[in-house]
Amino acid sequence: MAPPSTMQAVVLYGKEDVRLETVPVPAIGAGELLVRVRTALTCGTDLKVFRRGYHAKMIRPPALFGHELAGDVVASGEGVSKFAVGQRVVAANSAPCDECFYCRRGQQNLCENLLFNNGAYAEYIRLPERIVRKNTYVIPDDVDYKDAALVEPLACALRGLDESGVGPGDTVAVLGLGPIGLMFVRLARYAYGARVLALARRLEQIDQALLLGASEGILLSGKVALNTDAAVISEMKARTDGRGADVVIEAVGVPEAWELSTRLVRKGGVINFFGGCASGTKVALDTALLHYSEITCKASFHHTPEHIRRSLDLVADGTVRAGHFVNHEEPLSELPRVLHDLSHKRNGQIKTAIIP
Repeated sequence: MAPPSTMQAVVLYGKEDVRLETVPVPAIGAGELLVRVRTALTCGTDLKVFRRGYHAKMIRPPALFGHELAGDVVASGEGVSKFAVGQRVVAANSAPCDECFYCRRGQQNLCENLLFNNGAYAEYIRLPERIVRKNTYVIPDDVDYKDAALVEPLACALRGLDESGVGPGDTVAVLGLGPIGLMFVRLARYAYGARVLALARRLEQIDQALLLGASEGILLSGKVALNTDAAVISEMKARTDGRGADVVIEAVGVPEAWELSTRLVRKGGVINFFGGCASGTKVALDTALLHYSEITCKASFHHTPEHIRRSLDLVADGTVRAGHFVNHEEPLSELPRVLHDLSHKRNGQIKTAIIP
């Protein structure tokens, strides 16, 4: 059965301005797929786009947006051989060129020609040829659409842990327990065998982290994080034999949290500044502390096709499931309200499954 000519989709127009509209179903060309979206998940990046009204690398309004999805192939372009109409698929939101300076050095996430794709908050989405060829996968029969749609953000966290050198028995402190922070907790504990300490300013976030595998929680006071919070620093030392964590994952994205991270890691440890701060932000770090304690500072961005494949394997074997993070479900028509609620931290939402 041929897809219709029009569909319902949410269009981004600017800062906190999204509208449900009737738009044409995307036309596909050679090598491309048209996918009926069965589940799209809300994401911290989409929330930033909603608040700011744009994303410098990925999206300029007016535009369809959303990028965590799973669905069914309903049409394929000329030359597509890996996929057939009717198959359930999950697609990443990007694909590298595999030819540029960075790709040749195994840093595909930094590809000079990284191709992004958005439009998951709609009934149908077009998958560009490069993404079809390099970063689209058949969903295993026993995996739900909502589980499969987790693959993209999970891959970002997976790469962050790889880049931080986390190993069995390490103590990993996760600072910030939004959806991505909770993914770090789950993966660090059950995919890497680490001991996890969870830090956040809300007790319910820590409770959720404990359910997902954290060994202990530390409640922050005041703002998201304070580099002068002596009580938190003292508590971290007390729980790590006076040393600090082997690895600190900063998943907040504010300067105070970056600064606090340097006080929570042990000598010779690693900090991953995973939470991206607003453009133009400056951070003051204690250079003597970093130098004489031999602290390694890293920042991880995005994912690679290898991490997408590994994430799908972790979903398929049950290490990670949608039920760990997705605690709301809404129709596409409710997405504008959902984004407003998430922006103002209403209703205790972690991630919401949007069902077109």
